[in-house]
Amino acid sequence: MESKKIQNYPELDEIDLAILAQLSGNGRLSNADLAQAVGIAASTCLGRVRALVQSGVILGFQAEISPAALGLELEALISVTLRAGARANLSSFMNQMRDHPQVTQVFFLGGTEDFIVHVAVRDSDEVREFVLEQLSSNQSVANTRTNIIFDHYHKGPLG
Repeated sequence: MESKKIQNYPELDEIDLAILAQLSGNGRLSNADLAQAVGIAASTCLGRVRALVQSGVILGFQAEISPAALGLELEALISVTLRAGARANLSSFMNQMRDHPQVTQVFFLGGTEDFIVHVAVRDSDEVREFVLEQLSSNQSVANTRTNIIFDHYHKGPLG
């Protein structure tokens, strides 16, 4: 797996943190409303948001879509441990998982397991099929452990 370059982030002042707090609560906030909420001019606010995006502090603005609204009623976290000899395939495994339409997130870990794969599927048959066809049949995979998600809460770093 390719190592990530160490990112040099800018020092964040109180206004930057206020902007981030507002946007993490509502990414659709207009620039005018954002500027008013943090107490700065709209042009200053726009420049600061652009700088936060350009420096990699803000990674993106996207809609959070309910998987259930798309018929994906079941979500699961699948812990994956690779075989000792397959450690050279970390990057390949990560890419395979990223490319799979049922995978919503992949976490590369330090610890007992190597990865946690988050999937959104229609039902338990589909999660079983995913584990059997995409993981158990994969020569690099030593073992898996599947956990069904009943409910979850995502706060984010500033929530």
